[in-house]
Amino acid sequence: MSAKQKASLRGLFSDFFHSEKSSGILLIGCTLLSLLLANSAWGTAYHHLWETRIGPYSLEFWINDGLMAVFFLLVGLEIEREIYIGELSSPKQAILPIVAALGGMLVPAAIHFALNQGSPAAAGFGIPMATDIAFALGILSLAGKSVPLSLKIFLTALAIIDDLGAILVIAVFYTQELSLPDLFIALGIFISLYLLGKFGMRRLIFFLIPGAFMWYFLHESGVHATISGVLLAFAIPFGGTGKESPSYRLQHALHYPVAFGIIPLFALANTGIPLEPAFYNSLLSLNSLGIIGGLFLGKPIGILSFCWLSVKSGWGALPNQVSWKQLLGAGMLAGIGFTMSIFITLLAFEDIQMINDSKIAILTASLLAAVVGLLYLRRVGSSSSSAAE
Repeated sequence: MSAKQKASLRGLFSDFFHSEKSSGILLIGCTLLSLLLANSAWGTAYHHLWETRIGPYSLEFWINDGLMAVFFLLVGLEIEREIYIGELSSPKQAILPIVAALGGMLVPAAIHFALNQGSPAAAGFGIPMATDIAFALGILSLAGKSVPLSLKIFLTALAIIDDLGAILVIAVFYTQELSLPDLFIALGIFISLYLLGKFGMRRLIFFLIPGAFMWYFLHESGVHATISGVLLAFAIPFGGTGKESPSYRLQHALHYPVAFGIIPLFALANTGIPLEPAFYNSLLSLNSLGIIGGLFLGKPIGILSFCWLSVKSGWGALPNQVSWKQLLGAGMLAGIGFTMSIFITLLAFEDIQMINDSKIAILTASLLAAVVGLLYLRRVGSSSSSAAE
């Protein structure tokens, strides 16, 4: 790869990080606004707003099932980039974030399942498995210059793999009734698009229009339609030189609409939780304890322990300039679940009270992970600076 191409791709990562950092701050604002409106005199009107019908479905459906497919398309393109030229491009580079993501998914899921086994809440085992890239990177940026770039890249790769794991969990565990004819049509479209890219097609229009039909048939099949975004991402060819790559062009075009449009809309539509008097009592339910324990404790424990086993066994190595203390701090920030955790909540439960209680637990755990992780990384950074002097 030429120096020009590498500079171009480094610029793409820089754009990604800065847009995610800014959108993380915007997400906090949208979440607070949504909570305030839902618990104000306009609460009922705010709730009905998202039930507004647009065609056959509500506005909330178009955000959660339609626009979020675009979010997953961007996630898929980011995974593709990491596989070709990023942290996942070689086994040696990929092993640590992959192992970290695995530990960060299995341990939180195990904590939730252990507390809720045999109850209806057991379906929520997937809720604490995911990391919110936007929030995690946004909070990490507040730690200042003491955080090495390699830690930011590690957390990004971990969160992307984490998202892939969450997508697989959604596809396998949260698909209910399955229509095989519609599923085969959707997969047929995906295979056709993949072959189209292999045969040299580079015009995005020939991928995006069939991709919309793939979304429709996946929705009709019973598989969550947002999975179509990831499938479309892997059908779009990554090859090309720098900015001529179709994958690069689409990823670059989607960054700001997703970061500053789709994700804030998702937050506004899904965090308007009416808080009843003594709502905090719900945090003592086994489902809430499983979510909080999984995100706030399970994430750092799973990530750090799996990384330690990987390094001690010789399979992986710590990123350059990253200490074990900093890795623990990144593991804490990985406990910010938010977007994906709320998304899985909507798939796991139908009972409104359980959904709202789960959202409160997610917000509580994410706030704890953000505050404690940030304070810890700042302290570690200060200690490192003092030692260097």
